[in-house]
Amino acid sequence: MTKQSPDAGRGQDVPEAPALGSRESEPEFLTSTFSVIEAERLKSRPGAVFWISIALIAAFVVWAAVSPESLGGTMTGAMNWAAESIGWSYLVVTLGCIILLVYLAASRFGGIRLGNDDDRPEFSTWAWLAMILSAVMGIGLISYGVAEPISHFMSPPHGLAEPETLDAAVTAMQFSYFDWGPNAWAVFGVFGLAIAYSTHRRHNPGLVSPMLRPIFGSAVDGWFGKVIDIFAIIATLFGTTTSLGLGASQISEGMSRVWGIPEGLFTQIVVIGAITVLFTLSALSGVHKGIKWLSQITMLLSAGLSVYVLFAGPTNFVSNLFFRSVGQYLSEFFQVALLTPATSEDVQWMQWWTYFMMAWWLSWGAFVGVFLAKISKGRTIRQFVAGVMGIPSLVFFVWFTIMGGSAIKFDMDRDAGIGAAAGENVNTAFFALLAELPLTTVTSVVAIILVVLYFVSGADANTFVLSMLSSRGSLEPTRPVLAVWGVLTGVSAIALLIVGGLAALQQAAMLSALPFTIIVALLGISLVKELQRDSRFAGTHVVTRSELDQIVAHD
Repeated sequence: MTKQSPDAGRGQDVPEAPALGSRESEPEFLTSTFSVIEAERLKSRPGAVFWISIALIAAFVVWAAVSPESLGGTMTGAMNWAAESIGWSYLVVTLGCIILLVYLAASRFGGIRLGNDDDRPEFSTWAWLAMILSAVMGIGLISYGVAEPISHFMSPPHGLAEPETLDAAVTAMQFSYFDWGPNAWAVFGVFGLAIAYSTHRRHNPGLVSPMLRPIFGSAVDGWFGKVIDIFAIIATLFGTTTSLGLGASQISEGMSRVWGIPEGLFTQIVVIGAITVLFTLSALSGVHKGIKWLSQITMLLSAGLSVYVLFAGPTNFVSNLFFRSVGQYLSEFFQVALLTPATSEDVQWMQWWTYFMMAWWLSWGAFVGVFLAKISKGRTIRQFVAGVMGIPSLVFFVWFTIMGGSAIKFDMDRDAGIGAAAGENVNTAFFALLAELPLTTVTSVVAIILVVLYFVSGADANTFVLSMLSSRGSLEPTRPVLAVWGVLTGVSAIALLIVGGLAALQQAAMLSALPFTIIVALLGISLVKELQRDSRFAGTHVVTRSELDQIVAHD
């Protein structure tokens, strides 16, 4: 329930005061309510978080323009140290996120609704899932759907199989599932669940910092909280610029193959510039229009393309590969989940694949968490876990098997050269697969359209989230703030491409994720503490054996 704010002329709703006997303390409630009203009242006047974030990003862009070699060397050195010294933390944290979400879904907390008890979802299940898949990391379906499995097939991870054999194919799918399955989505789930519970049930602003109040107390309302939110903005920006760089490279490669447009840095910069205009305009239209409809269109096109490849390609091989690979993934899950490098070559491989992927998801955590919170009001925790970790993981398993498995079969039987092409440039892999199938030009155009749509919907959501985080958590940021973050996202992606291409994009994502290995762990602890105090359980307690005996005797 809500009641009208006394803030004259503003018209925003504020949460109704907690009922007597509720575990939700009145001082905490008043602090949250005041923060929400203040965020709405001052959303047109960005505060310190906005200006400090802008200053830090501007300094980074200037550094990239003035001395790209210095920046590239610094990032490389820092990344090598992180991979060798604390890379294992990426694995431990992502595994912990899976365990936490499974526990919450199966426990008594699973029935808690992300909102008031009488709230219901704002979006249909189909639209909700489409936005999760498309806006979150849909662009990876094209960028890595063929490139990762075929790369692992040609050079199996950690020497676990003979290259270019059936065992290598199964191992390739197993590690692709690991990189794009529950480990990734569980990170998003913990961030999303914590922020959704904080905003919709505890009535806090849409920020990361308020959710840490159970651990740090009132410190999150001062500069300590602002620092956390600045970290969230920086990580979000660089996590997303990696996607933009990949998308630009994919579009450039597709245009080169279909229309003969020269591929290169200049083309990629032009692509980023054009797409930046599109996703900024889409962000200005709001979640209920731009993101919602773009996501549903991309999901329909993706489903159509995957069905076409499945039946036009090696259907029987793909079907058998799926079940065998899922079986191996499940049976060896914990072994792979905690597999750390033993040699310097292993460190380099992990830095390019597993460590990078886990860090990428962590750097996206705040962005995805705020976005998921925005679209998940009214869902129960159990529904949220199934929709955020379960279904997307299955969809990605199926997609990677269809696309990657088909490419592997073509290389095994026809020596199609898809693996060799991916080794030289990962952006060529998807189009090399389509070249082995009928209707190559048509499917290549569809793939280009998909990349553009994923590009726009993902960056659209990113722009919206950056604007929320820098507007004191307002759920309706102003148009000027949205426009600023749209432009900065595009400029940052261009700067990283100039500095060092894909390698620089990956390094930026990995380095920006380092603080979040700690923050996501703290969020998990805070979430459990908050759930234990939830009003749904007010007045309840564990029944002792003696009390139970008395109840039975009375009956």
